[in-house]
Amino acid sequence: MAQPSVKKRKMSRQAKREMVSGYLFLLPNFLGFFIFTAIPIIAGLILSFTDYNGFTANFVGLDNYAKFFRDSQFQAALVNNLIYSALSVPLTILFALLLALMLNRPMRGGGFFKTVYFFPNLTSMVAVGCVAMLLFQPDKGPVNQLLLALGVPQDSLPQWFFSTKTALYTVILVVVWKQAGYYMIMFMGGLKNIPPHLYEAAKIDGANGWKLFWHVTWPMLSPTTFMVTILCFISSFQIFDIINVTTEGGPGRATTVLVFRIYKEAFDNWKMGYASAIAYFLFVIILIITLVQWRGQKKWVVE
Repeated sequence: MAQPSVKKRKMSRQAKREMVSGYLFLLPNFLGFFIFTAIPIIAGLILSFTDYNGFTANFVGLDNYAKFFRDSQFQAALVNNLIYSALSVPLTILFALLLALMLNRPMRGGGFFKTVYFFPNLTSMVAVGCVAMLLFQPDKGPVNQLLLALGVPQDSLPQWFFSTKTALYTVILVVVWKQAGYYMIMFMGGLKNIPPHLYEAAKIDGANGWKLFWHVTWPMLSPTTFMVTILCFISSFQIFDIINVTTEGGPGRATTVLVFRIYKEAFDNWKMGYASAIAYFLFVIILIITLVQWRGQKKWVVE
């Protein structure tokens, strides 16, 4: 028996107007994305296969990508970036989590301390870098003056930004201090969403403070931790402003990272094709790390 044909309902004039109005409201955002994001991404990919120097461009194929393996400055920047990410990400997460756990408890002046710890995040990284340069001056900086007062010999004072041994770690210290407040707020939001009855049930079973954290708090914070980890890793591979203000990649190549290398190749050496290739290499690194974390969330993220 033949099924009766279903007639498509025609869209009313009012519905069409609403649809057109919706698209018109979205149009500026689409235009902005297309002009300022899509076109530069495509243009950068094309430039990565050329020797573009700001004036002329010749197609060189994969030569820019093959240059990675013989460019010692790029290799140093990659190693520095990996060290920076390996240290700054867990330290930021740890510091932010400790602050969130401390301030999540009822305490006098809790709102004040939340503001104090979050305030560095409202300050530009350039301003933070300028203040850090003053604080960590080897000769008359307040930090070394304090160490002198505590009995540290003059010859043993750290050189902070001015030594190849400590420059990168000093940058990490400053960045962790600045960013921890932002992720602290995210962890506090996660803590507020943990059902109280889970703690009550665990206490009835005799769980102490450590077991409450390890078996209740930490698993329930795993979605927040997952998001914070991804954001921290992406941010760690985009670090530029603090290094440009404080060390300019030095001393030597101690704090040169990938984004700073891209900047130097593009605007100092005018090798914009090669800089574009490094940028896409950086994009692949971030994409791989994000995909690995995304696949791994099934094993440790509690939904």
